[in-house]
Amino acid sequence: MASPAPAPAPPRVCVTGGGGFIASWLVKLLLSRGYAVHATLRDPCDPKNAHLERLQDASQAAPANLRLFTADVLDLDALTHAVQGCDGVFHLATPSEVIDPAVKGTLNALKACSVAKVQKVVVMSSNAAVDVNPDWPPNRLKYESCWSDLALCEKSELTSTAALRNGDRGVEDDDEDDARALAAAEVARAAVDGAEEEVALRVSHVRGPDVMNNKLWHIVDVRDVTDALLLLYEKPE
Repeated sequence: MASPAPAPAPPRVCVTGGGGFIASWLVKLLLSRGYAVHATLRDPCDPKNAHLERLQDASQAAPANLRLFTADVLDLDALTHAVQGCDGVFHLATPSEVIDPAVKGTLNALKACSVAKVQKVVVMSSNAAVDVNPDWPPNRLKYESCWSDLALCEKSELTSTAALRNGDRGVEDDDEDDARALAAAEVARAAVDGAEEEVALRVSHVRGPDVMNNKLWHIVDVRDVTDALLLLYEKPE
């Protein structure tokens, strides 16, 4: 009797900054969908990252499906090692020093993907990268051509916004220069929190019971963010 064919290897992806709030939920989602995940962390032994092992247990993923790597986004060699063998990368890591390191970290992630021949990259950004643009019509949808005005950001000392804008333009420029045509896409998020009822409870406790009634709040559930990230990765069209 012929031996059964071995099970195909799971698709393998890397999540940078795997211990962060959004990244942790993304790791959980990926494991539940059968992905093997490389998660980069500044210090995998830090107790604040212990929840990642519990995520794997909860998802009933095979032990080999989650690997933790020590890698800072400013360390290109460590990043390249972490993304080796991956089909795609979700870049969510942000250095504690926001300005120039945030830009360099994003470019390092793209360079590491290019060296390791990763096919797809999804970069988590922020609506701050596109919001500070007085020339953009107020009712027009913001998309790839809308960027925050760098001069205005610097004049107003919005340094973190300027860093996000520069980092995101770096994604666009680096992708154009890559002869291998690395597929890079971005998600610009608003404020991210947990379930809607949890947000309402906390905000109402601090600012009063009716503060959220009949008002538009730019808050998104973290589960919707991770669903969007994975949808963009799996269906880039």
